[in-house]
Amino acid sequence: MTLPAEHPRLKKRPFSESELIADGLIHAFAIVAAIVGLAVLIMLVVLKRSGVEVTATIVYGFGLLAMLGFSCAYNLVPASDLKWILRRFDHSSIYLMIAGTYTPLITLFNDGFWAWTLAIVVWSGAVTGIIVKLVLPGRFDRLSIAAYLALGGVALAAVEPMWRSLPQLTFWLVVAGGVLYASGVFFYLWKSLKFHNAIWHGFVVSAVFCHFTAITYAMVGGA
Repeated sequence: MTLPAEHPRLKKRPFSESELIADGLIHAFAIVAAIVGLAVLIMLVVLKRSGVEVTATIVYGFGLLAMLGFSCAYNLVPASDLKWILRRFDHSSIYLMIAGTYTPLITLFNDGFWAWTLAIVVWSGAVTGIIVKLVLPGRFDRLSIAAYLALGGVALAAVEPMWRSLPQLTFWLVVAGGVLYASGVFFYLWKSLKFHNAIWHGFVVSAVFCHFTAITYAMVGGA
């Protein structure tokens, strides 16, 4: 067992079969859509952009697939030592996905100072969060929720350069995705609500769609 003996996750009610099926279907849809969408996106970016943007898009794709894949594995595997190991990687991959989502957008910034500053802050935060999740699993779970939101909200400090550098559609889709992520946390924390986990993941998938569309338009449609 890799979680502390008193950790509240160990006392959480088991999900019903219908809840697991609903959650599994959401993950399956998201993973298939992400694989197809990323393949098309990367191909288009290769045709229209430089090596820096291509690399950044691949980083984004890796982070997205890591998050969806580990989330699916962790949430659907029965309680066991393997599940608690997967939990570390599931929570760590969220940091990777957040930083990865920023990365292709940062390459489009007109202001080099803001681009480098945002990249350093976001990736430093992500690496720190990943280390904590892997080395101290289950120790700071409530704090980590705030850390995810804070890392995602770092963009608020760069609203002006984002507005000046990115297409308007991309800007507003990024905002919409952030709002969806933040709103979904309410259902994630509502443990007694049936299907709360599936609902939370529904919000995540919707936010992912907004950010994927934002990146696609910025890299291809808005180029």
